[in-house]
Amino acid sequence: MNRQTLLLLLAIALLSLFSCKTAKLSDAIAKEERGEYFDAAKVYRKVYSKTPSKKTYLRGSIAYHLAECYRKSGATQKALTAYNNALRYEYPDSSSVLFAAKMLHRLGRYKEASKKYQEFLDSVPDNIQALNGLRGCDSAVVWKGAPTRYEIKKFNIVSTRDGDFSPVLLGDKSDMMIYSTSRRGVVGDSLKSSITGIRNNDFYLLKQDEKGVWRKPEHIDSELNTEFDEGSSSVTANGSTLYYTYCGEEEGIPKTADIYRSPRSGAQWGKGERVAIFEDTLKMAAHPAVGMDGYLYFVSDVIGGYGGKDIWRVKIDETGKSYPENLGADINTAGDEMFPYFRDDSTLYFSSDGHLGMGGLDIFRAVPIENGWTVENLKSPINSNADDFGIVFEPKKNRGYFCSNRNDGRGSDHIYQFELPGYTIAIEGWVLDNDEEMIDGASVRIVGKDGSNRKVIAKVDGTWKTEIVKGMEYVMLGSAPEHLNQKQMITIPDEEKSDTFYVDFYLPSISKPVVIENIFYDFDRATLRPESKEALDEIIAMLEDNPNVTIELSAHTDRKGSDEYNQNLSQHRAKSVVDYLISAGIEKDRLTSAGYGKSKPKTVTKYLASQFEYLPYGQILDEEFINTLIPEQQEIADQINRRTEFKVLRTNYRLF
Repeated sequence: MNRQTLLLLLAIALLSLFSCKTAKLSDAIAKEERGEYFDAAKVYRKVYSKTPSKKTYLRGSIAYHLAECYRKSGATQKALTAYNNALRYEYPDSSSVLFAAKMLHRLGRYKEASKKYQEFLDSVPDNIQALNGLRGCDSAVVWKGAPTRYEIKKFNIVSTRDGDFSPVLLGDKSDMMIYSTSRRGVVGDSLKSSITGIRNNDFYLLKQDEKGVWRKPEHIDSELNTEFDEGSSSVTANGSTLYYTYCGEEEGIPKTADIYRSPRSGAQWGKGERVAIFEDTLKMAAHPAVGMDGYLYFVSDVIGGYGGKDIWRVKIDETGKSYPENLGADINTAGDEMFPYFRDDSTLYFSSDGHLGMGGLDIFRAVPIENGWTVENLKSPINSNADDFGIVFEPKKNRGYFCSNRNDGRGSDHIYQFELPGYTIAIEGWVLDNDEEMIDGASVRIVGKDGSNRKVIAKVDGTWKTEIVKGMEYVMLGSAPEHLNQKQMITIPDEEKSDTFYVDFYLPSISKPVVIENIFYDFDRATLRPESKEALDEIIAMLEDNPNVTIELSAHTDRKGSDEYNQNLSQHRAKSVVDYLISAGIEKDRLTSAGYGKSKPKTVTKYLASQFEYLPYGQILDEEFINTLIPEQQEIADQINRRTEFKVLRTNYRLF
């Protein structure tokens, strides 16, 4: 049973039972049919209050139509109450359950809304609106708990108790704004809309001062504004023509919304004239958006769409000559899609209550792909359980303005500012030699998986730093004259937040022996212990990073024991290291083993001197010096002498 049939049955039934109220009832039906939802609701409410509760069907029917009028005039809480009354009186149209769920969804009562959606799905299991609503309730809870990084605040310079919405930025620097408002001072100040119950909207203008601060809004005193409703608008790229939504009246009856355009001459906007998108003036067209592709995008509920209001387009120079094109099922749904806006030549933003969302109208971003679009919800905090719509961006910036009726008990729209704060991801560290000494001429080469390639020169103190991007894999190579290269890899998380990652390079010198830390042998034997593997694998990586290098692996002992014993033990230990590297795939002729026993005691480096104050820089840790130390210090000196080292022999292996 369609809506017109239900209205007719309701009218006949009520006319027979309440003849004394015929005029008011007929008025209510007529007002609803004309789209005067606010005025119609006032009459339906009176009729409902005087209908006996025992007249179950009649009371349920009136409650349903009252709910519809409340919903369409933006009174969500009142609509929910009326839908519940329709259900209480067993109104037979199951859409009451669906719309009650939608009202709960808009009020942010997600658990209750989910139950109501499921109740509807039990009888209509494949309904896409209910399925999306159910998923939307689950998603809304997640999105509210983990909002995006956008920051929002009310645009207080234009905020009033009345409605303020649909900003449009003008000027090369976006230093002017046109927006619609029903604030006091509009041309039709004394009139109230029979559709919404508020004053009709006029265009106001804001300008920034020389410091970029917005001045107070000014009414546009030209023929552009009338006593009727001037709404959502868009301006051409050169700023010469304003396309806007116009809702006129004829003998006190609202006319179908249409698109008008106003030419600009200097600082003055001229009288609007109708853009004949449809020849039939009863076909609705609203919410124009001038695309960069020569098309005018707009909203209409004409036959041929997907249900509710859809987004269409037509070539600007063919308006009135060719029939518009629907944007298709990726964009349009059985719900309402409205307020299109192009940020650039391809990225479309629009609002919808048919896609998976948080409640009322949500703002979506759509990017064209082959034969369609990908559509993404902007999530919280841009979107809320209320109506969010009319987004615009400042050119080449992640900030702008949008509209919402969130947190307003009267349902009035307000303009909000939004901005995505900048973030910086950096990587930094040191480039030093193995003794943590600074190196002249050190650098780091950074190659990203995306093909990026840059060279960062280390400062004189050995530090380096550069910015990188999120979600990227990098290979880095530290290098310096007279030192071996060192390669490292890092993967940066795909997170939009400021962060710094640290990578240090310790480059072995070509001209002096380098101690291999954390090499361990069984006591009094040459067998490598398992905990040596990590250090040995680093030597393998170094040799792979420097394929033209040959090295000598040497082992050293402390002062204890005979020369012969220590020489023999150190030789076997050095050979154990070489054998491990060969087993890992390093060419045998790149490696030489040498055992020096206790014949080459360690010379104290700056690093060792900084760690142990009793070891002077440059001091050779021979037996004579060690005997001057106390026992605990002697043990440390002996440990330092017990070491495994490598030194570079050649840097031209297989080059010739």
